[in-house]
Amino acid sequence: MRPRRKLLLWSCALLPLLSGIGAAQDSKQEAKKEARLRSVVTDKSDKPVVNAIVFLKNLRTNVVISHFSDAQGNYRFTGLDPNADYELRAEDGGEKSASRTISSLDSRKEMNLNLKIDRKR
Repeated sequence: MRPRRKLLLWSCALLPLLSGIGAAQDSKQEAKKEARLRSVVTDKSDKPVVNAIVFLKNLRTNVVISHFSDAQGNYRFTGLDPNADYELRAEDGGEKSASRTISSLDSRKEMNLNLKIDRKR
């Protein structure tokens, strides 16, 4: 077999392998760009609100996801799109917190936004 032909065959065989490695590195880069949001839901006396429903709305897609706060009032959202704006709020027993907005211009990978529910009880 001629040396040029041999080189061409090797190049054709290695090209898919190398492009696969590049795609894997791109997906790792994208995963690193995802943002996380965590913090606590409290009442007006700064006591944690257990089992409050925390809503997170993607303002680009209008998709809403929710989580319950834990025994210490903590909540967490992971895998957020850094190119989207979000609206965040909490509810418990018919009472609501003020809405908070997360801007895509905020480049932090981990954000902490406390929510306060003003209970009238």
